Amino acid sequence: MTSSLHIVATGIFCACFLLVTLAGFWAARWKRGDLDSLEEWGLAGRRFGTLITWFLIGGDFYTAYTVIAVPAALYGTGAPGFFAIPYCILLYPYMMLVLPRLWQVCNRHGYITLADFVRGRFGSRPLSIAIALTGILATMPYIALQLVGMREVIAALGIHGEWPLVAAFIILAAYTYSSGLRAPAVIAIVKDIMLYIMVLAAIIIIPIKLGGYAHIFAAAGTVLAQKKPAASIILHPSQYLSYTTLAFGSAIAIVLYPHTATGVLSSSSGKVIKRNAALLPAYNLLLALIALLGFVAIAAGIHTANSSSAVPLLFMQEFPEWFSGFCLAAIGIGALVPAAIMSIASANLFTRNLYGELWHRSMTPKQEATQAKLVSLFIKLGALVFVLFVKAQYAIELQLLGGIWIAQLFPSVVCGLFTRWLHGRALFWGWAAGMATGTGMAFARDLKSSIYPIHFGSHVWTVYAAIPALLANLLVSVLVTLALDAMKRERGQDVTIEADYVAEQA
Repeated sequence: MTSSLHIVATGIFCACFLLVTLAGFWAARWKRGDLDSLEEWGLAGRRFGTLITWFLIGGDFYTAYTVIAVPAALYGTGAPGFFAIPYCILLYPYMMLVLPRLWQVCNRHGYITLADFVRGRFGSRPLSIAIALTGILATMPYIALQLVGMREVIAALGIHGEWPLVAAFIILAAYTYSSGLRAPAVIAIVKDIMLYIMVLAAIIIIPIKLGGYAHIFAAAGTVLAQKKPAASIILHPSQYLSYTTLAFGSAIAIVLYPHTATGVLSSSSGKVIKRNAALLPAYNLLLALIALLGFVAIAAGIHTANSSSAVPLLFMQEFPEWFSGFCLAAIGIGALVPAAIMSIASANLFTRNLYGELWHRSMTPKQEATQAKLVSLFIKLGALVFVLFVKAQYAIELQLLGGIWIAQLFPSVVCGLFTRWLHGRALFWGWAAGMATGTGMAFARDLKSSIYPIHFGSHVWTVYAAIPALLANLLVSVLVTLALDAMKRERGQDVTIEADYVAEQA
């Protein structure tokens, strides 16, 4: 790890952070609305057009930890780290099918969270609470990982101590409290422009210095083969199933995270979502290029026991200090955008679907907004305390578990958008079965991996734990629905109607 302070890089880094801090506070005046309303503070009044939504959802999907973790996976394990590329390819048609329909019904009924939708669709209070709890628990380690990514960047600059991370948290908390979702939307524009400049420079300039991509792949293949266990730049046949199910399960899960829903529901129309599903593959090209930096770091001779530091150290070694500071600022700012959206989304869930449901409290719009602002502060504070006092590995392990958990919302949310056949109580028991199955699989692997070996006869199938957990969820949901219908048990009230799911014609 870098020990000496890089003064020029640190100066550029701080200047970029000052710029986005000012932008974050200015955002309260942008698309001005009553920030004492949860609709305005938490969803920016549902007024974002195609371009802003593109940046905002891109900020949701492509976080600071993505920029660090995907190359780190290739740096440490080789080809399996590429799973993020096909999972994003699967994601966009899935988005096109599901998210405009979700926006339509939520907009017509004023729903702010996925739990709001589930409550209205199935009339089940326990199910709504389960959806909200799952969303918050799955998001908390995700926020912590953004701070982990920030810490790696700060360490690469040679800054010692945790005070810069605390300072970044205070800045993030302050402008999120004052500006709500408008702040990460504005900052996402700056962040993405910087990321594109960073990646294009890195994938062109550094390979030229190292002798081209042929040399990079050859060097990566040689080094990975010497690891224990040996890795490769090409998937081994035994990895095909785990790779495929991980990509498929991750695509299912990402749409169901609270921060994704928040970005989607802030859009001005369902057509904006469809355009974004068509435009977002540009981010996938960016991600593929970012992933290659893991192999570039190997070829550049970056040696570190912590693979998450590979990309920051690569930039410090290969670029002039001023540009290294710019690149590390791009990654650091990339932590602020998703962390802000995640904290807002979790605060919305707590305010709307836990506090109100559990204590039966009705609140005015101003009371809702005030409580959500305060909860968002506590959520960020919790993530900061976790990062400061708990090993970063635990945050990674909990985030893996969170991905398994969030996939269990699929039957209630995605299936619920297309059919009311499943019973609300059946969905609750299906959710419980899926959560128990997925959690048990993860703990059987000591939370070290989300890939679980299933023994069937003499064969061993290694799959992403979210998939068998989701199958158990669906099976229980179907069986309990059939049983409840046979007993003629009454269903909860569905306050939505068929017309809510049909897009208005232009």
